[in-house]
Amino acid sequence: MNKEVLSLISSRLLVALITLVIVSFAVFFATTMLPGDTATILLGQAATPEAVEGLRKAMHLDEPAFLRFLHWLSGLLAGDLGTSYANDMPISQLIGGRFANTMKLAGVTALFSVPIALTLGITAAMLRGSIYDRAVTILTIGVISVPEFMVATSAVLIFAVYLKWLPALSLANEVHTFADMLRVYAMPVITLTFVVSAQMIRMTRAAVVETLSTPYVEMALLKGASRTRIVLRHALPNALGPIVNAIALSLSYLLGGVIIVETIFNYPGIAKLMVDAVATRDLPLIQSCAMIFCLGYLILITLADIVAILSNPRLR
Repeated sequence: MNKEVLSLISSRLLVALITLVIVSFAVFFATTMLPGDTATILLGQAATPEAVEGLRKAMHLDEPAFLRFLHWLSGLLAGDLGTSYANDMPISQLIGGRFANTMKLAGVTALFSVPIALTLGITAAMLRGSIYDRAVTILTIGVISVPEFMVATSAVLIFAVYLKWLPALSLANEVHTFADMLRVYAMPVITLTFVVSAQMIRMTRAAVVETLSTPYVEMALLKGASRTRIVLRHALPNALGPIVNAIALSLSYLLGGVIIVETIFNYPGIAKLMVDAVATRDLPLIQSCAMIFCLGYLILITLADIVAILSNPRLR
């Protein structure tokens, strides 16, 4: 690994770190601007002004916002996510089980979406210009144009309401057998697979098509090699970097889509926990959940950038 590659990777990591600090600042002050007073919401409308003021002091809400931000950021760097206002519990305990559920949903989605997307993207590139290629392109454009909540709502109407094959709610705590897992995860995974696969198919197809246009691939074709051999032996190994980059970028969309999916299907993950925290103005919990999503997104994007740098032939 030469100095130029190390310099580029170091710059990407530095940019990710700076971005995380800026995001933490934005997340904290965006949550503090939510309408409503946290102390009043927790105590109810019947609370006296003295009780409200006492709770505000107990939760340090009477301190300047920038001072509270520094206190929160120092605790975050030390691994202390704080205490939930609504539950009076350490946020790490509240997030623990929910984080595992969200990771399970993301893992199952990746297990299905990545092979499907790679297969459709590679075969569409191999049959470029054919009816199959056009059908895959139209399908991906159509899926990209449809928002996640529409896909989720349509899945509920079709599979839960009309066909009655699957439950409308995905309760992860009720999974005891493999059949239960299929029923619980089916509709959230279908929805997220639609969201993630479309971009992955387009980017994979573009990467393979670009590789198939290189001189060494054309030379292999002139020598009589079959199209399948050309793709598997020549195109795919050289397109591996852009494909991995496409997978990382596409999986980052999970972090946005999972918020809608967990809410619609009542799936007990971090996103649903954050949405519930917004209703109770549980600011530390909202901030912690938002930072987890931001950190996951930055990790995936940074990995995609690093893979793109390592796969660049001009830097080898």
